[in-house]
Amino acid sequence: MPANRFSLQSLIGSEAGPAFVFEGIAVSRAQFAQKVEQTAAWIAAQGIGKGDVVAVWLVNRVEWIALLFAAARCGAVVAAVNTRYRSAEVAHLLKLSGARLMIVETAFRSIDFAAILADVARDEVPALQKLAVVGADTIPAHWPCVRFDAFENSYPAAAPAESDVDLPVLLYTTSGTTKGPKLVAHSQRTLAAHAAVVAKALKLDPQRHSLLAMLPFCGTFGMTSLLGFIAAGATVHVLDAFEAAPAQKILSEQRITHSFGSDEMFRRILALTDAPRPFPHLEVCGFAAFQPGWRELAAEAEGRGLPLFGLYGSSEVQALFSIARPSDALADRIEGGGWPMSPEAKVRIRDTETGELAVQGISGEIEISAPSRFLGYYNNPDATRDAITADGFFRSGDIGRLRGDGAFVYETRAGDAMRLGGFLVAPGEIEDELKSCPGVADAQVVAVDLKGQARCVAFVIPADIPPQQEALTARLRERLAGYKIPARIYVVDAFPVTDSANGVKIQRARLRAMAMERIVAE
Repeated sequence: MPANRFSLQSLIGSEAGPAFVFEGIAVSRAQFAQKVEQTAAWIAAQGIGKGDVVAVWLVNRVEWIALLFAAARCGAVVAAVNTRYRSAEVAHLLKLSGARLMIVETAFRSIDFAAILADVARDEVPALQKLAVVGADTIPAHWPCVRFDAFENSYPAAAPAESDVDLPVLLYTTSGTTKGPKLVAHSQRTLAAHAAVVAKALKLDPQRHSLLAMLPFCGTFGMTSLLGFIAAGATVHVLDAFEAAPAQKILSEQRITHSFGSDEMFRRILALTDAPRPFPHLEVCGFAAFQPGWRELAAEAEGRGLPLFGLYGSSEVQALFSIARPSDALADRIEGGGWPMSPEAKVRIRDTETGELAVQGISGEIEISAPSRFLGYYNNPDATRDAITADGFFRSGDIGRLRGDGAFVYETRAGDAMRLGGFLVAPGEIEDELKSCPGVADAQVVAVDLKGQARCVAFVIPADIPPQQEALTARLRERLAGYKIPARIYVVDAFPVTDSANGVKIQRARLRAMAMERIVAE
């Protein structure tokens, strides 16, 4: 099989329709291919060549995509910088990646990129030589600045680098137990092959299907869905950053068939309209559940014609690794996990207590072998070795179970799973029961060490009159095994949250700390 089939360039194609629509302006595939050539020439003119790392700190715009495809053409590597990052996180990424050049926005909404960079000391990131600014000639910074003017001025054509589709081309950041994020390295082969698999598995038709891209390109969820639709030749309508009102407008007016996002994104979109079925053309809305109440949201969305599909992915195996099928019952369709998109992918579950492979229905750590698997953690061979089994499976750090029909269910992060009474318990099971109790709007459950024994503690947000712990405990005892009953139930106004590239997530580590603080205070 020729290697060039797995190049990013091979995804562009020659379909007649627009490749992208940015703020109502269409960019054809021919125009995009030209922008890639212009960007490759600009990159070469900056002295960037094979193996050099370029950090891209931009919101969703055509320059972002052109830079990735152009870097692949030149043999360079793109390090994706989350637009939510602040100075310490930016410095960590630049130092770890060894980026020589950073392409940066001047400012966007409330984000002052220059002010953030001002807090990054030059000696913290010795490899960084200069900044390239989008939308201005310069910004106040410790480094020399040039303008990113690839689309405006002509540069000598870049000689194509000797293509090696198995070298790193894109670095995602991923959180973990280490002090700073690790960099997940993907090649053109892993990206392009998975994009083609996504297009085929979703049965995308360039004449009929279109995508609303409302997730940031700096994360695998946004990038993978984007590349899948490029591979299919379908049109991608792009939001520079998510806002519910413009998303709702595009979904309504552009006959969008697919979109991917967090539960909170779809909740906000639905809240803007009272129409009973506001988006009649939508076929698939793949969602990641980050917030309490996602099952209730899915039921409401289903009744209003917004079909939510559970899915699974990670930076290491890419987003859209798996997704539910339309034939699944609603209760199964909205669960995380689903059916692997690649026929070559394999999923197995390892019992976290015995270390043995688990049978159907038993929860354990999800392990994955797939063509979409990452090359490794960039400049971190020890972490790479720890993450891959001897037979090539990725240890996901997620807890799930096999369904028995070829699909699997994602339950929780391994760090969030609770070993109670000798059994592995997903917090969501107890949270759902709490949310069914009168007076409870939302609930979160974490495990703590209480007198040498693992017990769970619940935090609830009241719906109206604060519920009493005794009443909640009595109800739970009727519904759950004794080891699942929270040792404490605390009423709070809100849960601690943090922003990520893909959505707002509950800070469960902070909840555990809050639980211990309150228990000690007692």
